[in-house]
Amino acid sequence: MPTGTWWFIGAVWAELLLAVLLLRSGGTRSEGAGADAVPTPQALALLRGGRRAAVTVALVALHQRGAVAAGRKHTIRANGGPGRTRDPVQLGVHGALHRALALRTLALRPEARRAVDALRRELRGAGLLRPLARLWTARVLLGCVPPTALAGPFVTGASGAALAGALAAGIPPVLAAVALLRLPDTTRAARRLLAGLRERYPLPAHRREVTDGGLVQLYVALYGDPALALFLPRFSREGGLLDRPPEDDHNRPPTPGGPTPDGSPC
Repeated sequence: MPTGTWWFIGAVWAELLLAVLLLRSGGTRSEGAGADAVPTPQALALLRGGRRAAVTVALVALHQRGAVAAGRKHTIRANGGPGRTRDPVQLGVHGALHRALALRTLALRPEARRAVDALRRELRGAGLLRPLARLWTARVLLGCVPPTALAGPFVTGASGAALAGALAAGIPPVLAAVALLRLPDTTRAARRLLAGLRERYPLPAHRREVTDGGLVQLYVALYGDPALALFLPRFSREGGLLDRPPEDDHNRPPTPGGPTPDGSPC
């Protein structure tokens, strides 16, 4: 195998190692501060599922106050003022509803984007999301691993068995880089926080077990679709909040036990 090929293989592993170091070190400086206080349900949802999840929890809170309702064709519409709230994400989401919008479109509206981006910056400062510069630097390095591993043997003129050996040597770092690119930008502190809250607040079997609307928001933040289908099935289905609406929702009888915590029969 040509000597230059080994240099390329070394460069591939160096890119991978540097990216790993950046990902491991991101957020450690203030992880302790982020674990001291429990973030809002919108923040927890952002840590769990990103922008769409944060907007969904904000819609749940607004729906509980009657500020939004399901529109036509799986959209969400404003149903009056935002109510008594100072939460920036809820205010941003409500302010974006100049007309009925699908959840995907609503999450990308400027008012909602600015509010969620501001929340994301707060979570980075608290050590619950990786610093943006380190995150993108690591992703650039990881993105360079496959082309470097592929181009190296050809640039150095390897052929035959040497070419096959060089390409085979590049497979492990390429697979590792692809796996690391799929990692979320949450820190270990954020993952510990979410795991601890799920252990403390397991999803109930029946919605009648929960009468506190704030807890409903927390469950939706922690569990997403299963909590939406449990506590707000009609609003979630008709408003298009569920990623995969249950096929039998239209034929499912109401759960006994009175109204849901959001005040609606289902």
